[in-house]
Amino acid sequence: MTLPSDTPRPTNDSDPDVVENAGLDPGSIDQNALRVLSRLQRSGHEAYLVGGCVRDLLLGRRPKDFDVATAAHPRQIKRLFRNGRIIGRRFRLVHVVYGRQIVETATFRSEPVLDGSDLLITEDNQYGTAAEDARRRDFTVNGLFYDPTSGEVHDYVDGLADLEDGLLRTIGDPRVRLAEDPVRILRAVKFATRLGFRIEDSTWEAMCELAGDLSRSAPPRVAEEILRLLRSGTSLGALRMLRACGALGALLPEVDEHLGTKNDPDPQARDRADLFWRLLEALDGEIHNGSEPSTGVLVAVLFLRVVESQLEKHALSDGERDRVTSEVIYPLAARARLPRRAIERAKRVIGLQPRFLQPPTRSARRTLFLRSEEFSDALHLFRLRCAAWGQGWDVYEGWLERYRSAQDFSDEELSVLRRKNRSRRRRRGGQRGK
Repeated sequence: MTLPSDTPRPTNDSDPDVVENAGLDPGSIDQNALRVLSRLQRSGHEAYLVGGCVRDLLLGRRPKDFDVATAAHPRQIKRLFRNGRIIGRRFRLVHVVYGRQIVETATFRSEPVLDGSDLLITEDNQYGTAAEDARRRDFTVNGLFYDPTSGEVHDYVDGLADLEDGLLRTIGDPRVRLAEDPVRILRAVKFATRLGFRIEDSTWEAMCELAGDLSRSAPPRVAEEILRLLRSGTSLGALRMLRACGALGALLPEVDEHLGTKNDPDPQARDRADLFWRLLEALDGEIHNGSEPSTGVLVAVLFLRVVESQLEKHALSDGERDRVTSEVIYPLAARARLPRRAIERAKRVIGLQPRFLQPPTRSARRTLFLRSEEFSDALHLFRLRCAAWGQGWDVYEGWLERYRSAQDFSDEELSVLRRKNRSRRRRRGGQRGK
C-alpha cells in the first residue's frame, strides 16, 4: 500500500529496509572514499557511505562530497589513517586528507543528551549504532546508508519512499528537529530548491514557526549556508523561500524590508524588489554556465541594492558615499554572520561600481584602476548588473578590453605609475591647503 505524500511514516526500531543491488554506478563513487571504507571494514568496523552522497547517487546526480559513517570512534579512525586529523568540538569527527580532498569520517551518533528544556544542541558526541545515527539525522532523504562492498542501501527512516516522491521531510517531529539545530531551516531551503523537492507541510509550518531561532545558531554555520545558497545556481528560488518562511527577515531584516510587501501599491517599491530578484537570476545564470564568483562578489550581490537605494537618496561625494556604504553594509553583514574579509571586499566592490560609468580618466590612473586588487570582482559585479538590467553591455565590453590590455604592463611599470599617482595626489593636497 502506498501512503499519501503527507502521511507520517513510522520509522523502524532497529532493522533497516535493505535494498540489494541498488543499481548505483560504482564508477560514480570516489576512490578515496572507497579506500576509507575498505580499511575500516577490513579492520572490523561497520562503515557506510552516508547522507547527501547516497541521496545524490540514487537520484543520478554527481555528489560533490563523499562522507563516511562508522562504528569506529575518532581515535580508532585516527590510528588507522596517518593522513587523518580529528576536528570539531560540538561534533568530533575525522578528516582523512588525500591531497586537496577530504573524506569526512564520523562515528555513529545517538540522540544527544539535552540540558533542561532547551532543545538546542550544543554538543553532539554521544556515540551509538547505525540505526540510532540514521534516526538522529535531519531529513529522511539524508538518512540513507550505502555499503559499496555488498551493494546494499540501508533505510531506517523511509527515506527511499520520500526520495521517490520528491518530498523533503524531517526525521521525527519537525519542531523538535529544527529547534535542535535551526540551521536545518537553511538546509531545507537548499535541498528543496536544488533538488526540486516539495517540503512536507508540517516541516514547512515548523520552519515558519522557528525561523527566528536562527539567531541562536553558530555564526560560521549560518554564514556557510547563506554562501552555499548564493553559490547553488538556485539563489533566486532559495531567497524567495527564505523570505516566505521568515528566515530572511530574521537574518537580514534590512534586505527583507527593502523588498517591500507583496501587494505594495508603490511602483518604485515594486521596481526595487524586481531589480534585486533579477540580480539573483543573473547570478544563477552565470553559475549554471560555469562561473565561480568569489565570496566578495556573492556578498556584494546580496547587499548591492540595499546600499544603492540609500545612496540614491542624496547627491554625495566619494567620501560620503563610502561612509554611507559602511553604515549600511556593516550592520547587515554582522547580522548575517558573514566573514569580515568578505564584507570588506564586498564594500570595496560596491564602491567601485560608479567608476564604470564615469568618463575615461587619464591613462595612468585608469591603468592602476584596471590592475587594482578588487578590479576583477568589481567588473564581475558590473557584468551581473548589465545582465540583470538588460543594458550596459557595450560599456562592460569596453572595460573588459581595457582590462586585458592592462595585463601587458610589467610590475616595474606599475610601480612607476603608482609613484607618479601618489606624487600627483600630494601636490593636489598641498594646493588645496594653500
